[in-house]
Amino acid sequence: MGYLSLELQEQLNTLMLPFLVLIGLAFAVAVDPYVKKPIKRVMLLIDAIVTTIILACCVSNGLEAAWTPAYVTAQTALSVYCYIMRPVIIVLFIYIIWDDPRRRLFWIPAGLNAVVYLMTFFRPWTFQITPEGHFIRGSMGYAAHWTGLLLLACQLNIALSQSRKTEGREKLIPIVNVMLIILGVLMDSRCHDNGTISFTEICSVFCFAFYYIWLHLRFVREHEQALVAEQRIQIMMSQIQPHFLYNTLTTIQALCLENPRKAASITERFAAYLRQNIDSLNETGLIPFRKELNHTLVYAQIEMERFQNIHLDYEIEDEDFLLPALTVQPLVENAIRHGVRGMPRGQIEIITGLLPDGHEIIIRDNGRGFRPEELPGTERSHIGIQNVRERLQKLCGGTMTIESEEGRGTSVTIHIPLEKEQR
Repeated sequence: MGYLSLELQEQLNTLMLPFLVLIGLAFAVAVDPYVKKPIKRVMLLIDAIVTTIILACCVSNGLEAAWTPAYVTAQTALSVYCYIMRPVIIVLFIYIIWDDPRRRLFWIPAGLNAVVYLMTFFRPWTFQITPEGHFIRGSMGYAAHWTGLLLLACQLNIALSQSRKTEGREKLIPIVNVMLIILGVLMDSRCHDNGTISFTEICSVFCFAFYYIWLHLRFVREHEQALVAEQRIQIMMSQIQPHFLYNTLTTIQALCLENPRKAASITERFAAYLRQNIDSLNETGLIPFRKELNHTLVYAQIEMERFQNIHLDYEIEDEDFLLPALTVQPLVENAIRHGVRGMPRGQIEIITGLLPDGHEIIIRDNGRGFRPEELPGTERSHIGIQNVRERLQKLCGGTMTIESEEGRGTSVTIHIPLEKEQR
C-alpha cells in the first residue's frame, strides 16, 4: 500500500501543474478587457471542460489505487466523459479561429461520437472495464481518436486559410496548435488508457494557453488600430477646420488693403455661410453633398475674388448622397494653391454623377500637375489628400484615385458606394 500511495502521489503531482495553469488562464481570460465576450465565453468553456477532464483523471487514479468491482460503473462513466469531451474541445477551438455560421456543422461528428460512447453502458463497442479493473478496447474503440483527427484536419484547413489574412509571426499559433493536438491524439491512439492524464489533455492545456496569447495580441492590435484611427480622424478634423478658416480670413485681410468694398462683400457672404454651416465644420461623420459644395464654393469665390485668373465651373447631376465633411473643399483648395494659381487662366471643374454602383465626384484642373511619385508625403499633398482618402474609406467605404500629368493638370475622382437605403 505504501508503494501505491507513493505512486498515486506522483501522479497527482503530475496533474497539479496543468490544473494550476488552467486556473490561472481562466482568471486571465475572465479579467482581460481585450478579449471579446463571445470568445471569452468559448475560452472559459474550454477551460472548464479541460479542467473537469483532469479532475476525472484524478478520480480515476483514486479508483485504481483502491480498486473494487463496485467501481466499474464509475470508472466507465469517467472514461466515457473524457472520450466525449475531447472532440468537443477541438470544435470549440474552431470557434475561436473561425467566425462563420458554418462552424456549427462540426457539432455533427462530435455529437455522433458522443452517441457512440454513450452506448458503452449498453454494448461494449468502444471499450469495457472488467471487474478486475482491466481496460479492453472494442471494435469502435478509436472512434474518439478518428473523430478528433477529422476535426483537426478541418481546423488545420481553416487555420491555413486564416493565416493568409493575418500578419505577423503569431499567425502560426493556430497551425502549431493543430499539429500539437494531432501529435497528442496519435500518441494516445498508441497507448492503452491507464487512467492517467492523456497526451491530448496535456496538449490541450498548452494549446489553450497559446490561443489565449494569440487572441490577446490580436484584440490588443485591433483595439490600438481603432484608437489610432479615431484619434487620427479627430486630429485631422481639428487641423483642417482652423486651416480653412485661417486661409479665408487671410484672404479677407489681404483684400481689406487692396479693395475694402470687395472685402466687406466677401466678409458678409462668409458670415452668412458660417451661420448656416458651422455645424458641418464640427461634424466628424457624414454630411449632405450640397453642404460640402456650398462650403467649397465659398472658399473658391473668395479665392477667385483675389486671383482673377482662377475660374471654377461645376456640373452637378447627382447631389442626393452623403460624404465626410471637408472632402471636396480641401481638394479644390489644393488645386487652387498648388495647381492653377500661377496659370494665365486657371480652370477647375467639379462634376458629379450617379453610377450603377455609386456616386462619383470629379475635381479636375488644368494646373501644373505633378509626377505620381510626389504623392503622397510631399508638400504638394498640402492639407490632406491622404487624410481625405482615409476618411472616405473609414466613414463611408469610399475611394479616391488621382491622375496627374506635369504641365497638363490633375484629376481627382471620388467614388462613394450606394447605401442600402439609397438603392
